[in-house]
Amino acid sequence: MLEMPLFYPNKLIEEKEIQDIMPMFEEMGLSQPVLKAVSSMGFETTTPIQELAIPPALEGRDIVGQAQTGTGKTAAFGIPMIEKIMQGAEKIEGLVVTPTRELAVQVAEELNTIGQAKRIKALPIYGGQDIQRQIRALKNRPQVIVGTPGRLMDHMRRKTIRLMQVNTVVLDEADEMLNMGFIEDIETILSEVPEERQTLLFSATMPKPILDLARKFMHNPENIQIKSKEVTVPNTEQYYIEVHEKQKFDILCRVLDLHSPERAIVFGRTKRRVDELHEALNKRGYSAEGIHGDLTQGRRDSVMGSFKQGHTEILVATDVAARGLDIGDVTHIYNFDIPQDPESYVHRIGRTGRIGKTGVAVTFTTHREMDHLSLIEKMTKRKIVRQPAPTMSQALEGQQRLATEKIIQVAESEDIDEYKKLAQSLLEEKDSVTLLSAALKILTKEPDATPVRLTDEAPVSKKKPKDFGKSAGAKPSTPSWKQKPFKSGREDRKGKGHPKYDKKDKKDKKYERWN
Repeated sequence: MLEMPLFYPNKLIEEKEIQDIMPMFEEMGLSQPVLKAVSSMGFETTTPIQELAIPPALEGRDIVGQAQTGTGKTAAFGIPMIEKIMQGAEKIEGLVVTPTRELAVQVAEELNTIGQAKRIKALPIYGGQDIQRQIRALKNRPQVIVGTPGRLMDHMRRKTIRLMQVNTVVLDEADEMLNMGFIEDIETILSEVPEERQTLLFSATMPKPILDLARKFMHNPENIQIKSKEVTVPNTEQYYIEVHEKQKFDILCRVLDLHSPERAIVFGRTKRRVDELHEALNKRGYSAEGIHGDLTQGRRDSVMGSFKQGHTEILVATDVAARGLDIGDVTHIYNFDIPQDPESYVHRIGRTGRIGKTGVAVTFTTHREMDHLSLIEKMTKRKIVRQPAPTMSQALEGQQRLATEKIIQVAESEDIDEYKKLAQSLLEEKDSVTLLSAALKILTKEPDATPVRLTDEAPVSKKKPKDFGKSAGAKPSTPSWKQKPFKSGREDRKGKGHPKYDKKDKKDKKYERWN
């Protein structure tokens, strides 16, 4: 659930209360190598979670930090961790545990940037990548390991990773690890780390099992809560469009033409939906790629690399595949299928409107799903504004406006002298209005009615909020710690990464929930 009645923070602050008083990093007593790295990352002032978490973390205090996605949590724990590690160390001193491989890679990248001036290296460890490759990389003696629980425990079994000298442990997105069934693994991992350590736990929500974990493994932690007036991202405009299931794709295309997003994520409920959606979008002339749990690691890396570099404008994803993604400048979120629960809605739209930037989130809902949308509004404490479906003419106007902006931008900012002679010769044959109209027509992406076929998905019915204390994080009967190393190399799926959770197991009724 989204309410956190059992969490009593030592420091609770609303983001807007400190917008005018956020300190500079130079005022926090950081070393010159770390300040140099932070400056190279473009950071000047701290975010709220960084302001409240970094000072006690530098003092060695345990921390339980509650803040939404996109608030700068990685630097909040990464800066103190890098400060603590001596330059030239050749042992693993820091451990970060994350729920997904994508988050592991992104956290490792940021830690490597923060630690570059001190020559401190972070290595991501996750399922889906050749374990022998990881073993070879471990021989380079990284000081920080960032890993998913299943693959991390596999290395622990093989004794290729030893944690007896770790002095800082971070649990990142702890509520997601709970949802994916990782809590038992987390307890096992923590039991292998020296008791004399610093533990930092960060989570968007604070369900009871997470608080129990903190009480069991942390020493008098500093409790920090960054509270917004709304549970969801305040900088994101949220809308919904009520539409018939068979009309959803055509309406999505019109909305894309109207908005002309620079970088967008479209969420589908199932892997089949994601595959069909991104193929259909490409047929209609959009630049789209899909990502879900069945892709090979090489394919996932290729898709994400193309999206991050701007070669792909639209990423179509399932909920779990998108968790942990930290992609800057996502301008629009489109919930093609309404999320299963309010928590998923929060995590979806948290991909945009990050760290002061604005974003737009649009949810497509059928008439039968309106009660479920009302539940999301109630739990997120945010009114989602109704919008009418755009017409074909409005979609065309959106693309014409984009073409006009492109022409004006080129005319004002680029050297076009070499084209002026050609333009003058054209003016001798046609008038300027006719020529400019032709240029606009060439640049305008006109609505495409190429036929596509999507498999119908059953509507989501209204359901009660999850009781994290009873049902969330249900665990399989045999702990993965007691199992022998397996050779599948698959990513930890639904929390364990064991062959019994292979995608071919059609009897697993919960699998589709975590696809």
